[in-house]
Amino acid sequence: MKSAVKYKCVCGYISDGDEAPAVCPKCGAPAAKFTRLDDAAANLVERSRRTNMLHCRVIALAREIEGLCKEGIADELDPGCVDVFRKTLAASYDMMKLSMTEIQGHMNKGKWG
Repeated sequence: MKSAVKYKCVCGYISDGDEAPAVCPKCGAPAAKFTRLDDAAANLVERSRRTNMLHCRVIALAREIEGLCKEGIADELDPGCVDVFRKTLAASYDMMKLSMTEIQGHMNKGKWG
C-alpha cells in the first residue's frame, strides 16, 4: 500500500497532502521548514499512527475496566467477588502502564506521527 505524501516540520509535526502547509499549525514555521518524507518513512508514519491508536484504545478499555472494578469493590457482594475485582483492577493498571510506556517509547523515537 502506497502511503499518502507527508511533510515533516522542524518541530516534528507531520502534514498529509500534496504539499507542505503554508504555515505549520503547531509552531508557525513556514513551508520551507518542512521536509518531504520518502515513501518508507511515510509508510512508517501510517503504521505508527495505527499502532498508537490501538494502544490508546487499550488504555481506554483498561479505564473502563478500572471503573467497573471499583464499582464491584464498592458493592462488596462477598469476599470472593471483591478479591476478583481487586485482582482485575491491578491487571487493568498493568495494561494501561504497558501501553502508555510503549507510546512514550514511540514518542521518544519520533514514531508518533
